Amino acid sequence: MASDLSEPDPFDAIVDAPFDAALSQRYLVYALSTITARSLPDLRDGLKPVHRRLLWAMRQLKLDPAQAFKKSARVVGDVIGKYHPHGDASVYDAMVRLAQDFALRYPLVEGQGNFGNIDGDGAAAYRYTEARLTKTAMQLMAGLDEGTVNFIPTYNGEEEEPEIFPGLFPNLLANGATGIAVGMATSIPSHNVAEIVDATLMLIDNPQAEHEQLMQVFHGPDFPTGGIVVDTPAAISHAYATGKGAIRVRARFSTGRDENGEWETTGIERLGSGQWQLVISEIPYMVQKGKLIEQLAALIADKKLPILDDVRDESDEQIRIVLVPKSRNIDPDLLKESVFKLTELESRFSLNLNVLDATRTPGVLGLKPLLLQWVVSQIDILQRRSQHRLDKIASRLELVEGYIIAYLNLDRIIEIIRTEDEPKPVMMAEFNLTERQAEAILNMRLRSLRKLEEMELRGERDELLKEQEELQKLLESPALQRTRLKRDLRALRKDYAETTALGRRRTTLEEAAPTREFNMDAMIEKEPVTVILSARGWIRGAKGHVALDQDWKFKEGDGPAFALHAQTTDKLLIACDNGRFYTLGCDKLPGARGFGEPVRSMVDIDSNAHIVSLLIYRPKAQVLLAANTGRGFAVESEELLAETRKGRAVMTTKEGVRLMVVREIPESHDHVAVMGENRRLVIFSLTELPVLSKGQGVTLQRYRDGGLSDIITLRLEDGLSWTMGGETGRTRSEKDLRQWKVARGAAGSFPPQGFPRDNKFQP
Repeated sequence: MASDLSEPDPFDAIVDAPFDAALSQRYLVYALSTITARSLPDLRDGLKPVHRRLLWAMRQLKLDPAQAFKKSARVVGDVIGKYHPHGDASVYDAMVRLAQDFALRYPLVEGQGNFGNIDGDGAAAYRYTEARLTKTAMQLMAGLDEGTVNFIPTYNGEEEEPEIFPGLFPNLLANGATGIAVGMATSIPSHNVAEIVDATLMLIDNPQAEHEQLMQVFHGPDFPTGGIVVDTPAAISHAYATGKGAIRVRARFSTGRDENGEWETTGIERLGSGQWQLVISEIPYMVQKGKLIEQLAALIADKKLPILDDVRDESDEQIRIVLVPKSRNIDPDLLKESVFKLTELESRFSLNLNVLDATRTPGVLGLKPLLLQWVVSQIDILQRRSQHRLDKIASRLELVEGYIIAYLNLDRIIEIIRTEDEPKPVMMAEFNLTERQAEAILNMRLRSLRKLEEMELRGERDELLKEQEELQKLLESPALQRTRLKRDLRALRKDYAETTALGRRRTTLEEAAPTREFNMDAMIEKEPVTVILSARGWIRGAKGHVALDQDWKFKEGDGPAFALHAQTTDKLLIACDNGRFYTLGCDKLPGARGFGEPVRSMVDIDSNAHIVSLLIYRPKAQVLLAANTGRGFAVESEELLAETRKGRAVMTTKEGVRLMVVREIPESHDHVAVMGENRRLVIFSLTELPVLSKGQGVTLQRYRDGGLSDIITLRLEDGLSWTMGGETGRTRSEKDLRQWKVARGAAGSFPPQGFPRDNKFQP
């Protein structure tokens, strides 16, 4: 069969172009579409296209607050059929959000049925729910029939939709918006309408007002779910000046409001007998309550928050989450800080004022330029509304003038109508009427022919002329336009005043007190404990501070090695001769009734390693480390803490090298004394000892034979003291140490007469 030569050759449509250029061009079209027609809100009405089309469709269905509800399915069907050809699920989700009072500060849709909840449960299917517009939505759409905005064709050209909504309600800041486009995003929190209006009025009166002046009346976010913003006023002000930042929001601990509407601020509910519990009445914005309860329960189950005993969700219409402490002696503020740190009871809301301006150009704006541009758009809408009304007045005046002429010449008009075959041109010629006036006279009803009608028409004409004059003055005077806008804004403010249920600020701003450093030690009840570590590595903790030299029972073949006084909140640092340090909490030690437990069952100490020291971790202290080879260094105590069972390598060792001495350096000490096995003593300044985080260290004393015997730190003016042998326990001192004070790394000299023969500074 011969091919149809009339059909175009598909290869004729192939374009010879670089692939990357063609791809980038098409991706750019997609990116611009996402930015301008999907993800970013318009500065003028604060809406994305899907929300605007939803509200427009509901208005077309006459779903105003005074009318009955209609099924959500009807609304969704109209939206996707006429205006927004996308998935029904996405459109319904957008509609549900407009109806949720915990998602929108000022809901634009009033829902009937299950529209989801703050627990994170979804809404019922759209065939079950019903909806209509709220008063706020009507205020946002006010003026659509008054020539205030342009109407554009819908996607298929069969309908028209407004380009923006002209209402005076400041929806962009009042309800906020979030969205992710290509290469940019927006994140705008909700705010209090009264504060937005106050800041706008200030700018109308003084366009040169500084940002700091605006922030005196515009205090920051006002989230639907309340909560407390705990950032400093300076940080909040800077975020709104630049249009970018982060807002830190905390849950509110409170047992309710008092008779004056003020929140109780502690959240502590007394139960009698000294018992208490904490009550959470508000949670941060966009945090699901169900997820929050799971986080708190997980902390209890995983024993990550030992001071929390239980969590209960006792919420109904009002949120009420109860936290039960482990004991009544726990500090409530510590429990609050702990849950703020470990859960979403404290969250950060990103501030990114990225919007589309009147030219559909995206940009990040600070508070002042954003409000100024919104004022410009509202002035433009006011001018268009006034001009539209002037056109209507002119049209009506034309007809009224014609009617008045007819009444003044009623008999002649009737005669012309009765006798002339074409009365219109005769009337127009005789009375100098326009075609519209003549047509209107011919279409008058007989019942209108009353004497009173003429008086009413003259009164109407006078009123129209007066209104026309006022509107012309308004259009000619920017000052009058600003005055009219201020009057309208003040009228709007009355509906959202601080005294109204809808207008009262929900989120309070309280700068948080400096947080205490969060650690689990603070959650442990502080009690004295005596730590005993045997020569074979068995450890135990005896309650209280008992004598360190008392006779302790040990397993056969074992004996004492280390004993010290501590608190259950302390951390133990265990040093091994391989240069690794391990950390144990004193609260986790086994009791002293038995022999304790092997320390190797608590931390992973190498089988060939030997414990050389046991000391208590002191924050911001320095510790002296020395190896048998005479090398060493100082280290900050924080560098010795190990977070895992495997410990932390601090001193680097190799074959024949082992960590030998570990001693805390008192703040008053200024020199180091080193004794070698060759019975040579070296004393040098502590400033010559480097402070390292890890390594082999530096040479402290040089040896020909043998190695390090002992090392301590001292205060030079106090001299060197040591314990004499025998049962007397006397000590001997050497004050003049100039003979042994040399540079670090020297060989040294024989010690003072009477120095112990074991070459140890301490027994």
